[in-house]
Amino acid sequence: ASAGPQPTPQPDPDPLLHQRRPPFHPHRSRMRALIVHRLTYRYEAPVFLGEHRLCLRPRGQGFQTLLEHQLSVLPEPEQRRELVAASGDEIQRLRFLGSTDELVFEARSLVETRPAPPLESCFNGLEPPLPYPQGQLNSDLQGALEGWLPNGQHEPAAIDLTQEALMGSNQQTLAFLKQLIELIQERVKYTQRHVGPAWPAGRTLRERIGSCRDLAMLMVACCRVVGLPARFVSGYQLQQPPPKDYDLHAWAEVYLPGAGWRGFDPSAGMEVNERYVVLATSSKPELTAAVSGSFSGPPGTNSELTWQIQITEEASATETSSRNLVQAA
Repeated sequence: ASAGPQPTPQPDPDPLLHQRRPPFHPHRSRMRALIVHRLTYRYEAPVFLGEHRLCLRPRGQGFQTLLEHQLSVLPEPEQRRELVAASGDEIQRLRFLGSTDELVFEARSLVETRPAPPLESCFNGLEPPLPYPQGQLNSDLQGALEGWLPNGQHEPAAIDLTQEALMGSNQQTLAFLKQLIELIQERVKYTQRHVGPAWPAGRTLRERIGSCRDLAMLMVACCRVVGLPARFVSGYQLQQPPPKDYDLHAWAEVYLPGAGWRGFDPSAGMEVNERYVVLATSSKPELTAAVSGSFSGPPGTNSELTWQIQITEEASATETSSRNLVQAA
């Protein structure tokens, strides 16, 4: 007897997520997620594209493992160059030929993260006192100690806030970081701001309002005042329950002798955990932009940017974020 018509095999909707690889055994202290980050630039008229710099490949070291990564670009670049930036991040530089009225990037990354050891266990009872003497630090960290002012000095507003946090922490490192985050949350109201560079510490404190990148740079500036190297981080924060809209997030990484680079999020008021995914780090926040580049075309040509971030956690639903942004040429 006939078994009847057989169902037609359906294509795998997400082959990157389901490729053969070591099985993932969910654990409350680990996180695995597929992140799809798509950016589309549309131009009012055909333009010629200059060199572009991409920070779309998540970190693949430390407490974060990059299991898979694919990057597609339309139009196809004439040249792709992978390189390791001064920060240690893997970035790409692209060159294009010909003209286009649209430029599309799509990065698909499967990432697994795990928690870092508790900070208290890293110091063996010898938590470094503050201010930390620069002479005891590796000279490679010097760029993460400089102030924002052109001569490398620190802003007076950052110094004042740092001194206040220092007095309330008995000059102990972990107490200082906790006190600093509390002061930032007390003095600055968090708000979303999708355009423009990160503000310097003085402006953020003066405005008493700031985006995640403004609060991150404020914390970076204050840590540097007491001799703790600090840098800006761009990446993704996975929340439970998932937000209506996903977007890039920013926080700070501080170098703690005995513990290494550790993340702190002044916007959320907490130490970074396994639900944070690092894309790029730098002493200069502008060097962590997901995409930076140039174009040339008819005078007055404007560009429109649309971005979308989709995140699928292992055994969870996909959450999507889509935002539109219009920028001048």
